[in-house]
Amino acid sequence: MVVSTALRTAKYLSLFFLVLVVLLPVYVLLVTSFKPLSEADPTQAWRLPQHFTTEAWSTAYNTLREPLRNSVFLTVPGSLISATLGSLNGYVLAKWRFPHADLVFTLMLFGMFIPYQSVMIPLVQLWTNLGLSGSVSGLMLAHIVYGIPICTLIFRNYYASIPTELIEAARVDGAGMIRAYSSVVLPNSGPAFVVVVIWQFTAMWNDFLFAVFLNAGGSQPVTVALNNLAGSQVVPFNQQMAAALLASLPTLVVYIVLGRFFMRGLMAGALRD
Repeated sequence: MVVSTALRTAKYLSLFFLVLVVLLPVYVLLVTSFKPLSEADPTQAWRLPQHFTTEAWSTAYNTLREPLRNSVFLTVPGSLISATLGSLNGYVLAKWRFPHADLVFTLMLFGMFIPYQSVMIPLVQLWTNLGLSGSVSGLMLAHIVYGIPICTLIFRNYYASIPTELIEAARVDGAGMIRAYSSVVLPNSGPAFVVVVIWQFTAMWNDFLFAVFLNAGGSQPVTVALNNLAGSQVVPFNQQMAAALLASLPTLVVYIVLGRFFMRGLMAGALRD
C-alpha cells in the first residue's frame, strides 16, 4: 500500500514537472506580450511586467489582421474540400473494388513520402504558368492536392471498419454508388471527418514553405507575416510574442472544441493500419 502510494505520488510529480517544462515557453510569451518595449528584454524574460499594457497586442493585431483573414480563407474551405475528396476516395477504394485498386492506392500513398522541397521549383513554375501563384486559392489548391494521400488513407481505413453488408443491402434496394455513399456511409463518417479536418486545418494554418514560395504581397498567410514582424534597429520582442500567441489561437481553439471528437475518431479506427 505504501509502495503504491509512493509510486502514484512520484508519477504525479513527474507529470507536474513535465507540464511545467512545456508551459514555461508559454509563460514567457504571455508575460512578455504584456510588457512595454522598454521592459521586453531577454534578460528579464521571467519577470512579470511592471507596467501592464496591451499595446503590443493592438499593434500585432493591426499588423496581422489581413494575413489572419487570408489564413482563414485558406484553411477553412481547404480543409473541408480535402475532407470531402478524401472521403470519396476512401469510399471507392474501400467499398467499391475495381481492377488494380490496391495498386492505385499504393501509388497514391507515395505522395505522402514526397518531400515538399523536391517539388517546390517545378510547382512554382507550374503555378506561375497557370496564373495561380501569389493567390490564396493557388496556395489552397497546393495543400489540397498534397493532402489527398493522407486524407484518403484515413478515410479508407475508417470505411474498412463499416460492415460491407450495409453497402450490399443498399445495392439490393437499388441504390447506386452515390446513393449508397450518401445514405449509408456518409452519416457514419463523423469521426473520420473530424480527424481529417483537424489534420488539414493544422497543416494549412502552420505551413510556411508553401506560403513563402507560392504567395507574395497582400495574399500572404499569417505564418509569413509573423516571420516578417521584426524591427530594423530594435527587435520588438513584446510585439513578436503577442503576434505568436495571436497566430496560434485558431489552432488552439480548434483542438479545444474538437479535441474530444478527434480522440474518438482515432479510437474508432481512423488511423488504424
